[in-house]
Amino acid sequence: MYKRLRAEREAEEFSRLSPAATKAADSRGRAIDEKPDTYRTAFQRDRDRIMHSKAFRRLKHKTQVFMNPEGDHFVTRLTHTLQVTQAGRSMAAALGLNEDLTEAICLGHDVGHSPFGHTGEDALTPYVEGTWLHSEQSVRIMTVLEPLNLTWEVLDGIRAHSWKIDPPPATQEGYLCRYADRIAYLTHDVQDALREGVIRFEDLPSKGITTFGDEPGSAWIRTMIEAVVDGSNEAGRVTMRADVLEAMHELRDFMFDRVYLRHDTNGQRERAVRIISQLVDYYGRHPDEIPATYQVDDASDLTKAIDYVSGMTDRYALREHDRLFKPRLFPDD
Repeated sequence: MYKRLRAEREAEEFSRLSPAATKAADSRGRAIDEKPDTYRTAFQRDRDRIMHSKAFRRLKHKTQVFMNPEGDHFVTRLTHTLQVTQAGRSMAAALGLNEDLTEAICLGHDVGHSPFGHTGEDALTPYVEGTWLHSEQSVRIMTVLEPLNLTWEVLDGIRAHSWKIDPPPATQEGYLCRYADRIAYLTHDVQDALREGVIRFEDLPSKGITTFGDEPGSAWIRTMIEAVVDGSNEAGRVTMRADVLEAMHELRDFMFDRVYLRHDTNGQRERAVRIISQLVDYYGRHPDEIPATYQVDDASDLTKAIDYVSGMTDRYALREHDRLFKPRLFPDD
């Protein structure tokens, strides 16, 4: 055995990775200068910091699609994040991009998600100018609420991991997270929807089945990953082969229509919005009850309330709402 020091690892990136890859030694750095680690590159260090953060641990009790699912095999934000990370690393390795940077971005991309999935974003939007975005909250957590002093490239990839964010990622590794996120959620959301009985396999778009394969799972993921690798290799930038991208878009439209925004969950979504809104209103009026970790000095009471409520897990939000608003037979108990 021998010790592989950081400088050696950084030098290896220049000889091993593609010219399009982001090299750790070329990072724009951190907001606060730090002494470099003896063994780890800057991006490896960021990966470790994210994995040990409290916000990352909370993902295990945050909804992906189905709110408070009964079964043990439904996807949570944590399992989704791990699947995104694995897909991202696989594509980075195949394309000669920076696996460590890709991994760090993917691990941190959803730490700012509110309870109850994207319904939580809808509930929080009326309290801010524009739209409340979990991607912005992820950056806020990592820079303000639980400051980890991450590198510029990791924060940029987290900021722009959603396709609707402009400007787009500044690195090719940031684009990989975009594709890895969509590959992961479409595959496992279809699996969960089939398991829940919300859709039947024969309901799926025929182009998707023809393109991805008969069984949603590893074959679908492999097909989409290979389409990114092949398309990117041909284009010289991260992209997906056009035929597979078209099938992916069709499947995504189907999932929004039949699963994510289906009519029979309107009541459930309305309840989630009500819970989050009432919690934000309450803590905005009672900022002294917000834990110290969310008491940012220059933040307004409303911002503190949003920070606190958006950071809650689903079950904690439900428990807090019951504690504050559920009528009790014996109020003095």
